[in-house]
Amino acid sequence: MKFSQAKKLFAAALLGAFAFSIPMTVDARMHDPKVETKSVERKLPTLRERVAETMSKFKPAENEETFDAFNRNQNFSVPTTVSTADTSIIGTPIATQQQCVKYLLRNNPHPNLKVSAEEIVAYYYEEGAREGIRPDVAFAQALKETGFFRYGGDVIPEQNNYCGLGTTGGGVKGEFFATPQLGVRAHIQHLLAYSSTRRPTMPVVDPRYGIVRQAYGSRTLGKWQDLNGRWAVPGRFYGQEILSMFKDILIQ
Repeated sequence: MKFSQAKKLFAAALLGAFAFSIPMTVDARMHDPKVETKSVERKLPTLRERVAETMSKFKPAENEETFDAFNRNQNFSVPTTVSTADTSIIGTPIATQQQCVKYLLRNNPHPNLKVSAEEIVAYYYEEGAREGIRPDVAFAQALKETGFFRYGGDVIPEQNNYCGLGTTGGGVKGEFFATPQLGVRAHIQHLLAYSSTRRPTMPVVDPRYGIVRQAYGSRTLGKWQDLNGRWAVPGRFYGQEILSMFKDILIQ
């Protein structure tokens, strides 16, 4: 036998002996059949416990309300809107639902919607009241964005997207929502994201809510004119045009 071969055999034998001398870890022990194996039933956390655990990782700002997804009774104060000179985003309606419906149908007798004109307006008043956003002006914004629900741009009626959420032009269609009411809710929540640090009272369906809140932090936009160049680009008179349509609703 050559010396190099003998050297290799000796090294292999030495490594084998060393390997067998290594004590086995706890995980590598063989199961003793004389010892009874006990199965421990693991209790899975409830949905509330998982939400609480997740929310505990985020520390809200000192002046920010803590949002509980299970609490539907959060109270907040909303100033009453008494004049058309008030251009605040947050407030109460001046126009009636009937005036909104009449204005829509006068400009487009056959709106391209999955629900009736009465229903879409009712959704705006329901969701607006829930978040403290003026529903009559928000509805005027929807009319501006959709061309009185005629569409014709990048967004199609099947999207239930009434405010151009996620559209950037060039064929980008933006967000899709499963139902008309969810589309309205997303619109209202997006307005809330700009105008308040208060979180929505319902689970967030606006995919861009967090983006706005992260960008603005403690800052908010108080008036519809403040949306100029932000909601729409360049949008120089964007807010003023919405308010003009709102005033037209009032004379129906």
